[in-house]
Amino acid sequence: MASPSTKPPTFGKTAVWLICIMAAIGFAFDIYELLMLPLIIKSAMFSLSEGKFVPGSDEYREWARTLFFVPALVGGVFGLLGGYLTDFFGRRRVLTFSILLYALSAFAAGFTSNLYQLLICRCLVFIGVCVEFVAAVAWLAELFPDHKQRERVLGFTQAFSSLGGILVAGANYFCAQYADILPAINGVHEAWRYTLISGVLPALPLILIRPFLPESPVWQRKRDAGTLKRPNILELFGPGLAKTTIVTTLMFAASYGIAFGAIQQLSQILTAPKDGHQQILANGTAAVVAAKKKAAEEGKELPEAKIRAIASTANDKAAAEVASFQEIGGLVGRVIFAFVAVLAISRRDLFRMFNWPSLIFVPVLFWWISQNLKTDSLSMLQWGIFIAGLLTVAQFSFWGNYIPLVFPVHLRGTGESFAANIGGRIIGTFAAWLTLTFSDAKPPNPANIALVGAYVAGGYALLGAVLSFFLPEPNQQLDSE
Repeated sequence: MASPSTKPPTFGKTAVWLICIMAAIGFAFDIYELLMLPLIIKSAMFSLSEGKFVPGSDEYREWARTLFFVPALVGGVFGLLGGYLTDFFGRRRVLTFSILLYALSAFAAGFTSNLYQLLICRCLVFIGVCVEFVAAVAWLAELFPDHKQRERVLGFTQAFSSLGGILVAGANYFCAQYADILPAINGVHEAWRYTLISGVLPALPLILIRPFLPESPVWQRKRDAGTLKRPNILELFGPGLAKTTIVTTLMFAASYGIAFGAIQQLSQILTAPKDGHQQILANGTAAVVAAKKKAAEEGKELPEAKIRAIASTANDKAAAEVASFQEIGGLVGRVIFAFVAVLAISRRDLFRMFNWPSLIFVPVLFWWISQNLKTDSLSMLQWGIFIAGLLTVAQFSFWGNYIPLVFPVHLRGTGESFAANIGGRIIGTFAAWLTLTFSDAKPPNPANIALVGAYVAGGYALLGAVLSFFLPEPNQQLDSE
C-alpha cells in the first residue's frame, strides 16, 4: 500500500478542466506562433524593406532563410536552458512565464519597423514556445500518473496544436479580409501586422486561470523531501540514458524535418509570382483588376507598390484556405493518435503507424505538386495536403506522449528539452534552410522548391524509419530515479 507521501494525487473536476484548458491553450498557440511565419513572410519582408525584398532577390532569399532558421536556433538553445529551469524551479512557474513571453513578443512583432526588430521578436517567440512545450508535457505527465488517463490527457490536449494551425490560418484570412477597417499601425493597414499581434491572445486566459493551477506533485514532493537531484545535462549522455537521448533527439528531428522541409513551404510554392499555382495566382489578378477599376471610378491611379501588395494579399488569402486542409488533417491525425495511444502496442509500432506511410506519401505528393502547378484544380492538392498533415502531425503527438516516460523526474524537463529543441527545433527546422537553399533559382522556381522539398522530407522520414528500430521502450514508472 502506498504511503501518504507517495499516494498519487487526485484533483476535482474543476481543477482537471482548468489544467486541461490551460494545456490546450498553450499547445494551440505553440503551433499558432510557429506556423505564422510562412503565412506572412512575403508581405512582411516587402513592407519592412520598403518594397525592395521580393521573391527571387538575393536579399529576400537570405532574409527568408534567416527568419526561418535563426529563431529556431535561438529557441532551441534557450529552450534547452528552459528545460533545465523547468527541473530546477518547477513546471508550473516556467510554463506560465514561457506563455507570457511568447504572447507579448508576438504582440510587439506587429509594431516592428525593420527586419532586425522582427527577427528579435521572432527569436523571443521561439524561446517561449520551445520552453512552453517542455514544461507543459512534463507537467501533465506528472499530474496524471494513471497510464490511460495520462495518455488521454496528453493526446487530446496536444490535438489542440492542430487547432492552433487552423486558427492562425483563419486569423490570417480575417486580417487580410478586414485590414482596411482595423486600426492603422505606423500609418498603414497591413494584414501581416494584425496576424502577428493576434498571438497575444493566450496571455488573456492565462491571467485568469494561473492562480488555480497546481504544481507537479511528483516534483514538489521530491523537492520538499530533499530528494530531488540537481539536473545535469551531462547525465543525458551517461550510462542508461545516452542511447535514449540520441535516438529520441534524431527521431524528433526527423518528424519536424518532414513538416519544415516540405509541408511548411507550400504557401511559398503556391503564391510564387508568375510560376505559382495557376488558380491561386488568379485571385491576385482578379483583386488587382477590381482595385484598378475602383480607383479609375474615383479618378485615382494605384502606385505599383500598392498593386503588388493587393495581389500578394489576395494570393496569400487563397493559399491560407489551402493550408487549412493541412491543419484539419493534422487535427484528425492527433485525434486518431489520442485514441490509439492507449492501446497495448509497442511505442515503436505506434510511431511506425504514421511515419512509414509518410515516408512514401509526402515525397510523392510534393513531386506531384512540382509537376502540376499549372493545373486549374486545387481539389487533389487539398486532399493530398490533408493526408500529409494527418501523417506528419500525428508524429508530433507521439513525442509529447513518449518523452516524459523515458527520463527521470530530476532530468525530465532537461531531457525533453534536448530532444524537442536540439532535435526538433534546430535539426528538424534546418530542413527549411536545406529546401530553400538547394531550390534557389532566379527567378524563383516553385516547382523546384516542391521537388527539393520532396527529397528533403523523404530523407528526414527515412531517418526516422531507420532509427525506429532502435527506439527504447519506456519504463512506465514515471517517478522513478
